Amino acid sequence: MSAAEPGADVTRSGADFVVVANRLPVNKKVLADGTVTWTRAPGGLVTALAPIFDSTPGAWVGWTGSADSDDDPRVDGIEIHAVPLSADEVEDYYEGFSNSTLWPLYHDVLVKPVYRADWWDAYVAVNRRFAQAASDAAATGGTVWVQDYQLQLVPAMLRALRPDLKIGFFLHIPFPPYELFSQLPWRREILDGLLGADLIGFHLPGGAQNFLTLSRRILGVEASSDPVGVRTDFGTVDLGDRVVRVGAFPISIDSAGVAEQAASSRVQERAVELRKQLGDPKHLLLGVDRLDYTKGIDVRIESLERIFADGRLDPADTVLVQLASPSRENVESYARLRDAVERTVAHINGTYGTVDAPPVRYLLQPVPRDELLAYFVAADAALVTPLRDGMNLVTKEYLACRPDLGGALVLSEFTGAAMELDQAYLMNPYDSASTDDAVVAAVTDPPEERRRRMEILRDQVMHNDVDQWARSFLDALNEE
Repeated sequence: MSAAEPGADVTRSGADFVVVANRLPVNKKVLADGTVTWTRAPGGLVTALAPIFDSTPGAWVGWTGSADSDDDPRVDGIEIHAVPLSADEVEDYYEGFSNSTLWPLYHDVLVKPVYRADWWDAYVAVNRRFAQAASDAAATGGTVWVQDYQLQLVPAMLRALRPDLKIGFFLHIPFPPYELFSQLPWRREILDGLLGADLIGFHLPGGAQNFLTLSRRILGVEASSDPVGVRTDFGTVDLGDRVVRVGAFPISIDSAGVAEQAASSRVQERAVELRKQLGDPKHLLLGVDRLDYTKGIDVRIESLERIFADGRLDPADTVLVQLASPSRENVESYARLRDAVERTVAHINGTYGTVDAPPVRYLLQPVPRDELLAYFVAADAALVTPLRDGMNLVTKEYLACRPDLGGALVLSEFTGAAMELDQAYLMNPYDSASTDDAVVAAVTDPPEERRRRMEILRDQVMHNDVDQWARSFLDALNEE
C-alpha cells in the first residue's frame, strides 16, 4: 500500500488542528504600489472561529473568494491552505447549489429552492477538493473541524482518505425538518456525507432532533436522542461499525474582546459624534445585516412606516440606521430584495422626512469594525428581525458593547439567539402587530425596565463566549 492510499501506515506531518470552511479568514487588499496585503476578514464564521487560533495553533482550509485565484494568503497565527475555484464552480457550487438550493431549503423555503443536477455535480466535485486539501493539511491523528452547509459531503470524503482523523462538523444555519429536507433529490447523499463525522453539531436541540429523525426515516439507521456522555442533549446514530454523536452547541462571540474594543476612547467618541451627525434623535434604532431575504430587513423598515403612520413614534425625533452588507448579488432573489428595500426606504423618507433629516439612513456597504461598534454604543435599540436564522451574532455583539445597560434588543423568535435571550423584546416577524409593539416598547418602556432586561441579557452573553462554545464542541469531539 502506498503512502497516498487511504489507510496507509504512515506518519504525516501537518497541523494537529484544522478548520475547513468555504471561505478563508482573510481579505485581500491591493495597495497603490501594487503590494498585496491580507487581513482577517469580518463575518460571523470568522468572528467565531478566528479567536480559537490565538490559543490553538493550526491550519485553515478554504477559498479566497476570488475565481481562478492562485493567491497565497498569509495571516498571523493561522496556516492557510487555499482551495481554488473556477468561475464556473463559483457559479454552480457556490451561487447555485449552496445558495440557491441549500440556503432557501434550510431557511424554511422562504424562497423556492432550485434543484439542478449540474449544480449538484459541481458541489460534489468542490467538496472532494476541500476534503483532499484537509487531508493534506492534517497531521496523523489530528482533529479536523468542518464548517457549514457548503461542505456537507466533506466529512465522509475525508474519512475515506484519512480514517486516522477525528472529524467534527458544525452547521451554522438552521437544519430543516423531514417535510422540507425530503424535497432534496440528493437527501441520502447529504446525510451520508454528514455521517462521516464523529460529532455533528447544531445551534439548537431542534436541529439535532431533525437530523436524528431524518437519519432514521431516510437512511433507516438506528438514531436515538437518549442522553450519552457528559452532556444531556446528545443523540447518536449507530452505523454498525461506529457511532456518530449529534448535539446542540449554541455559538457565541468573543464577548470580552468585543466589550474591550467598544470601551476604547476612539469608539466611545465616535458614538457621540454619530448621534450628533444624525441630528441627536430621541430614538436611534439600528439594524445590522447582510442583505439577505432571511434577515427581515424589510420587516423592520415596513414596521417603522406603520409606526409613523399610526403616530406611535414621531419621525421628527426617530432615526433608523440600517447597515447592510452586499451579499450574493448575482443571485436573483437577492437583487429583488435590494430593489424592494430601497423603494421602501425612499417612500418612508419621502413621506416622513426632510431633505436634511430623513428618518431612515440606509447604507449598502461594508462598515469598518470600529465604526460598527460605535453604532452599537450609540443605538437606543437594535432591531434583529429575521424570518429565520441559525443564531445571529449581531445580537450578542450589541449586548457586549453595552455595559451602560442603556440599550434595548428587539429580537425575532425565529433566531437561534431567542432561546438564550428570552429577556429581549421578542417579536414574531410574520405578525405586524407583534413587530410594531416590540419596536415601540423597546424605546418607550420605563428606563428601569429596559435596564433590567439588558442586565440579564448582557450577563448571559458575557458568561457564555465563543471560546466556551468551541471548547465544548472540541472536548466532546475528543472524548473517548
